[in-house]
Amino acid sequence: MTRSAVLPRTLWFTRCPVPTATGIAADRQWLSDEFASDGIAVRSLQDADPDADRGAHFTHALPGLFREGGNVPALWARSRGERTRLIGLTWIEERQAVLVAPGSGIRGAGALRGLRLAVPSHTLAIDFWRAMALRGFEGALGSAGLTLDDAALVDVPADGHHGQWAAELDALRRGDVDAVYVKGALAVEAARRTGAEVAVELDELPDRRFRVNNGTPRPITVHQQLLDDHPGLVDRFLAVLLRAADWATGQPAEVDRILGAETGAGADGVAGAYRPGTHLTLHPDLSAERLGLLAEQETALRAHGFLPEPVDVTAWADPAPLRRAAALARLHPVPTSTPEPRGPLSP
Repeated sequence: MTRSAVLPRTLWFTRCPVPTATGIAADRQWLSDEFASDGIAVRSLQDADPDADRGAHFTHALPGLFREGGNVPALWARSRGERTRLIGLTWIEERQAVLVAPGSGIRGAGALRGLRLAVPSHTLAIDFWRAMALRGFEGALGSAGLTLDDAALVDVPADGHHGQWAAELDALRRGDVDAVYVKGALAVEAARRTGAEVAVELDELPDRRFRVNNGTPRPITVHQQLLDDHPGLVDRFLAVLLRAADWATGQPAEVDRILGAETGAGADGVAGAYRPGTHLTLHPDLSAERLGLLAEQETALRAHGFLPEPVDVTAWADPAPLRRAAALARLHPVPTSTPEPRGPLSP
C-alpha cells in the first residue's frame, strides 16, 4: 500500500439532493472543521467555482472526491474502470411511486399489465433517470409476479424539459402513456401540481427487493488513490459522517430543515417523500443484506445495458475504513455545541 507524506490541499465531496450524512455534516460545518488544522480545504463539488469538474459526480475521476449518491453512476464509473472503492451503503426510504392519470381508476401493481409505461430518454453519459424508471417499473411489476415484458415501454425524450419528470408527466397528461415512475420530494410536489394519482406505492411493498433502485441502497465511494495515499483522511471523513448520523437521531426538525435545503422542495414535499423516522436511518454500513441488494441492482443494470463491464460488488467493497471510522467516532462523539450552520451552499 502506498503512503504519501504530502497532504492534499483540498478534499471534495459530492452528494445527491436527498437525505445524506454528508449533507448534514456540511450544513453543520463539521467537515471543514475536521480538516482545518491540517490546512486542508473541504469543498462541495456542486457549489465550487464554474471551472470545477462537476461531471466527476458521475465519473468519480477526481482522486480527492468523496461521493454519497445514487448507485447507478457509482456502478457505472466502476464498470468503466475508474479505481473507486465502496466504503459504505445507506438505505433511506425515499418515496417511490407509479403515477397514473386522474380518474383512470388504475390501482395496484397487477393493473400495470398491458399499460404504456413512460421511460425517459436523456443525452447523458449515464442516463440514470432512464435506469430509475426501468427499475421502478420492474420492481412494481415484479411484486405482482410480472415483468417488463408484460407492459409496453414508451420512450419519452426528456431533454429540454424544465423540471424532473416534466416530460413524462406531460406525456401522461396528453394521454401518450398510462403510467409514470417518480421518486423523492420534488416528485411529490410535481404529482400535486399535475393532479396525477398514485397507482402503486413502492414504499409499501414489504419485500425490499422490489424497492431496489438508484438510491436504495445508496453508496459512499472514494477513489482508490486517496485510500492508498491517505487512509487516515478517509477514516476521519467517514467518522464525521458517522457523528453527523448520530446527531441526526436527536434532531428531526433540523434534519427536515436541512432536507428542505438539500432537495429544493418545500416542507410538504419533504414530509410527503420521507417518512417519520428518516432522521434515524442515515448511518452507513456494509452489511451482507445491503451488499446483496446492490449486487441485484448491478445485475439488473447490466441486463438493461447501462454497465459496460460487470462489477463484483463484494470485491469493490472495502469495510476497513468504516471499521476504523467507527472507532474514531466513539473517541470523538457528537459535539454538544456547534456554531450556527452556514447552510448547504457553503464551500
